[in-house]
Amino acid sequence: MKIEDILLQEGASVLDAMGQLDKTGLGVLFDAPEGKLQGVVTDGDLRRYILAGGKLEGPAADAVNRSPRSLPLERRAEARRLMLDQCIKALPLLDSQGRIQDVLFADGLDIDTQKRADLPVVMMAGGLGTRLYPYTKILPKPLIPIGDVPIAEHIIRRFADVGCSRFWLVVNYKKNMIKSYFNDLEKDYTVDYVDEDKPLGTGGGLWLLKGKVDSTFFLTNCDILIDADFGDLYQFHKTNGNQITMVCAVKHFTIPYGVVQLADDGQVSAMQEKPEMNFLTNTGVYVVEPEVIDLIAPDTPTPFTDLIDRVREKGGRVGVYPVSEHSWMDMGQLEELDNMRRRLEQG
Repeated sequence: MKIEDILLQEGASVLDAMGQLDKTGLGVLFDAPEGKLQGVVTDGDLRRYILAGGKLEGPAADAVNRSPRSLPLERRAEARRLMLDQCIKALPLLDSQGRIQDVLFADGLDIDTQKRADLPVVMMAGGLGTRLYPYTKILPKPLIPIGDVPIAEHIIRRFADVGCSRFWLVVNYKKNMIKSYFNDLEKDYTVDYVDEDKPLGTGGGLWLLKGKVDSTFFLTNCDILIDADFGDLYQFHKTNGNQITMVCAVKHFTIPYGVVQLADDGQVSAMQEKPEMNFLTNTGVYVVEPEVIDLIAPDTPTPFTDLIDRVREKGGRVGVYPVSEHSWMDMGQLEELDNMRRRLEQG
């Protein structure tokens, strides 16, 4: 089923809307001119309209609920809990312009309108994961389970959902375990590997892909999950002519203390109680043009930040694709790992 099937047609009568509801069998239609959510109408709304004296040939728009419930796309993980708590049958997920990108139903149906992006995906999966000891003494970080599924597979599934089918894993620590897992996994995508014999960092690790990846590609760490429209991210990258686009989360932080500022003479010049800060932080997900790999020194440890500086020094464009802090889940430390598990269980 397509999203168009559950959009209320412009100028539709009550009778038209009833026929559309009968055809889909989902009991709900969304009023969304040009994709922007304006309201929702259910079979119950139409019944109440008719019982109140409304005519079947009257405009269905008169029966529309103009206060529909929805969530931003990046807060997808909260959707199931909200639907259960408030007995919501269908919940639209919206992009930053209020356009419907996905509709979740209480019975598990998921109607997705996200843009496609059949790009290669490179995952940095070779680190020691020392911050996740003792887990990583036994398992490499990409295979640490979040629920019943390893984190690396969660990441791959999200890219596969928008059409990505070719994945490259840069592996080092416990690499044979990673290869065995994905080689034995029944899947509808391909996973290839490049072996990192010594730690090279994210930039240096990309050098191993020289001659293997020759098109625009996604780059991701193996310990983060992003709720974002990857197709829209790719389109943003191309529209802006970027060599690199960084996905950055907008973080809001409140300092839990009163902050004191001093003048040059040591006297108090200002005081602020629990000041708030807003800033962008790098999530570890990028869109990258293949020519960027040519800027990497062979077999040399290189942080990705150094590579970004090289692109900018040569006049290349490095853009930022902002997402909300709710859309970014990181399992780099034990506390964050537990938080990611809780969020996915709630979702």
